[in-house]
Amino acid sequence: MPKFHYSSFSGKAAAVPFSIFKALFHLIVRKCNRETRRKLRFPKELLLIDSTTMTVGKTRLPWAPYHGERAAIKLHVALQDRNMQPLKVTETVGSKHDGPVCESLENTDFVMVMDRAYGKLEHLDRYKQEGQSFVFRLRDNVHLEKPHALQRLISEDSSVIRDTTCQLGTPQCRSQQRHRVVIFRDFEGKEIRVVTDLMGITAEQIALIYKASWKIEAF
Repeated sequence: MPKFHYSSFSGKAAAVPFSIFKALFHLIVRKCNRETRRKLRFPKELLLIDSTTMTVGKTRLPWAPYHGERAAIKLHVALQDRNMQPLKVTETVGSKHDGPVCESLENTDFVMVMDRAYGKLEHLDRYKQEGQSFVFRLRDNVHLEKPHALQRLISEDSSVIRDTTCQLGTPQCRSQQRHRVVIFRDFEGKEIRVVTDLMGITAEQIALIYKASWKIEAF
């Protein structure tokens, strides 16, 4: 190809067949390592979900009794990770449990990232069927049934302990499908277990996705 000044690249590129650029792009992707290729397949934007409780004296909000002499309301927020703007906010009384509110915050255009209070095992199979991507923290007492370790490239600085697929729960309440569970340590060395439907990215990336949920605390 003839030489030309970089300032005129766009004009010169217009004369190059598209098939050449396509072949170059695929060549570059093939040269990427396995972890990079998985990151390129990351599917959707993150939707961070959490709640905050605001308390006042019970005489201020007599219709929302909370604990003792206090009343409270609770805001459940679905926050977009990309621009840190709320996508949806739902208000309840302070005594309302977070779990049932999760259904009103679901959005299949995003990967929902949430803590233990919102994650309900009975929703897992439905999420897979409906295409609702998710990463949420498991309660410490959730049983992992028939775990099968996934193959992965282990790096020395990785915080990941295990990467498995399994069914979740007890015989009385157990997921019908197998789900991916990633176990890692946080910056304090505490063991964290998260469950997800995402399979095309590394366990380390799953851990980073869950850590992104901490941004909602600042919001």
